[in-house]
Amino acid sequence: MRKILRKTELSKLSVLKDKNLIKVVTGVRRAGKSTLLIQFQELLKEENPNVSLVSINMDLPEFRFLAEKNWKEVYDYIKGLLQKDGMNYVFIDEIQNIPEFEKMLEGLFVTPNVDLYVTGSNAYLLSSELATILTGRAFEINILPFSFAEYLEFTGKTLTPERSFAEYMRIGGFPDAVGFVQSGENYAYEYLKTVFQNIYENDIQKRHKIYYETSYNEVVNFLIDNVGSTVSARNIARVLTANGKKIDNKTVSKYIDTLVESYLFYKVNRYDIKGKQHLATQEKYYLVDLGLRNALLGKQLVADAGHLLENVIYLELRRRNYQIWIGKTENLEVDFVVRDKDGYTKYIQVANTVKDRTTLERELAPFNRIPDYNERILITMDYETGNHNGVKQINAIDWILKDQKI
Repeated sequence: MRKILRKTELSKLSVLKDKNLIKVVTGVRRAGKSTLLIQFQELLKEENPNVSLVSINMDLPEFRFLAEKNWKEVYDYIKGLLQKDGMNYVFIDEIQNIPEFEKMLEGLFVTPNVDLYVTGSNAYLLSSELATILTGRAFEINILPFSFAEYLEFTGKTLTPERSFAEYMRIGGFPDAVGFVQSGENYAYEYLKTVFQNIYENDIQKRHKIYYETSYNEVVNFLIDNVGSTVSARNIARVLTANGKKIDNKTVSKYIDTLVESYLFYKVNRYDIKGKQHLATQEKYYLVDLGLRNALLGKQLVADAGHLLENVIYLELRRRNYQIWIGKTENLEVDFVVRDKDGYTKYIQVANTVKDRTTLERELAPFNRIPDYNERILITMDYETGNHNGVKQINAIDWILKDQKI
């Protein structure tokens, strides 16, 4: 296994360096936030060997004593480490472990000669409480587990992308899980189970009262088993209750919020293409990493391959900084309506295969109901590519690896 640079995120940090903003790196636990900050610190040292770096990781034993102190004591501790002359680059990992951390951030933000970088594994970092204090002062960089391109670079399997993609779909992209592959996939899955448990104990249970862990896990498993399908709290409650797991929709809704807050799932709302309006019901949820699906449910790729591919494509669209919605056109659905930073819109359908004519026609049907002429793309695992009356069919691996240097 090789050490790889998280180039996209490092580039963003380099652009934001010395800007009067708090750089907030968010994402699920074990996705590589701490490694990213270490890599950025190494870049800073390459630029200036005498650079002043203050680095605190609240998950490391040597800094656990700070979690027992109030925010002012931690603030004073950090202030005591600052150099008086020149810029100080301050890095605080897992800042949510500091009580009332937002007050400390506000203090450090107004301290002269401080460029501040923090990470957190919980969306509370950018919640209304913090946003109220730091309006216009924070810039979020959300990091995901390895992309497929990063997976190939990390494993060195760049010569066999087709074979490696199936492995990537099973194992996912958590760096340490990928590191277990050579020892056996079962080791990777056991590791991923501990990742989930760690997230549950540290990012969910500590902030929310979960009275019935069994019911909670049922909701988790339902969402994992239905990635790429439109769902609602009411529908989930009805299905679980019918299966003997009595639960109300308010509880389901609360549980889903905690999963999104901890970056285990990403919520995507629906968008009426013709009416050009956002819809408040029947959203979709995508899992942060498919390795967790196999670890927690033990399911293989042959089960619902199309929706799993859709999950991978969604994560890749996030990495490319698109705004993403689920499209509705009349009574049909477009998998993704995406908008880039320049405001250009694209429509994307995802299917495992469209070799069957009936399947192809079903996937193309929503495009035919769209009244505008924005780009339309059909992404499949088929090797065949081409054009279907203006719809470009592209191989999924080719699309994922396009313009990626591996």
